[in-house]
Amino acid sequence: MTVDRSAILSNPTWWQDGSLAKTMKPILMHLAAIYLLEEKRPNGKALDRVAHFHLANGAQIEQLNWLADRSANGMEQSFGMMINYLYRLDRIEANHEAYTGEGEITASAPIRSLLRQR
Repeated sequence: MTVDRSAILSNPTWWQDGSLAKTMKPILMHLAAIYLLEEKRPNGKALDRVAHFHLANGAQIEQLNWLADRSANGMEQSFGMMINYLYRLDRIEANHEAYTGEGEITASAPIRSLLRQR
């Protein structure tokens, strides 16, 4: 059976149905990882402005939280997902230099593993 993902997401309460949420979680987490790690501005920096702010200040993308913001705004903007950034004092300068110099986005292994999932 094929799942019509666009029909699911057009329903504003899709996430309240456990079966639909379970179906959509790996798909949306994968797409969020692509957006955060691979989608770039023409200058090679992160497309997401909040990610850009944290990465330019030396943070790494640490954790993606599924359905963490279930407000109407949170669901509309990010399908309820929220992200945690980690500032490790011993890595801030290196992360900053890698990002501002080469556009390299530092992320935890669990975040990177989302790129391989689907």
